[in-house]
Amino acid sequence: MKISLGRIILLVNDYDKALTFYEENLNAKILSDTPSRSGKRYLHIGFEGGNSGIWFLKAETPEQQAQVGRQTGGTPIMVFYTNDLEELYQRLMRNKVKISKQPVSEEGFSFLHFLDLYGNEIVLVQLD
Repeated sequence: MKISLGRIILLVNDYDKALTFYEENLNAKILSDTPSRSGKRYLHIGFEGGNSGIWFLKAETPEQQAQVGRQTGGTPIMVFYTNDLEELYQRLMRNKVKISKQPVSEEGFSFLHFLDLYGNEIVLVQLD
């Protein structure tokens, strides 16, 4: 039996702003951007080297809007692996992205934490 992660769902206030943030900072690419008959937009993004991605879902109800940036109660929402943490760190700094935990090097790995445009905490990890 094979099981693989398809997408995580991330509540956003604005599809295009979220897309721009992930494109500029993590090289995201649009996998699918499809409107439904009811007018909803299904925007899926992905990343090089993987089959999984993010499905942006626009927060519509007051309950959903209150959860934007807080879906995990203040803990990281996702982890990305990279082969060049320093390059991504420099890109985040140039783009004035908030770094919530500066780069740390441990035996066998390095990591940092940053916040997306809505305050979701994301972890970047480089395995040595």
